[in-house]
Amino acid sequence: MDKESFKKRTKTFAVNTAKFCKSLQFDAVIKSYIDQVVRASASVGANYRAACRAKSKPDFINKMRIVEEEADEALYFFELLSEFYENRKQELRVLYKEGDEILSMTVQSINTASKNLRK
Repeated sequence: MDKESFKKRTKTFAVNTAKFCKSLQFDAVIKSYIDQVVRASASVGANYRAACRAKSKPDFINKMRIVEEEADEALYFFELLSEFYENRKQELRVLYKEGDEILSMTVQSINTASKNLRK
């Protein structure tokens, strides 16, 4: 996947997560989970954009590691939310799957960049 397509994909992931979260009825506890998943999903795209402007290969790798952490955090909060919204599990599965694919591509990119760095 090229850089621009991945930028769009990470942005869409953040928007879809936020739209889903806006549709939820929640209390004070769940609100904190929603806040976290919205921030983490948006951070994926924001940090990927930063990685695209990296000053060096090591800088790129470090920024992509942040993308990795944020994507994994979003997955964790999707798991938590699924415990409270049994009737919305299918929608959460779709979001989780997209986040997991983004995470996998991010790890693959880090591994490729790291190998190229050693050459």
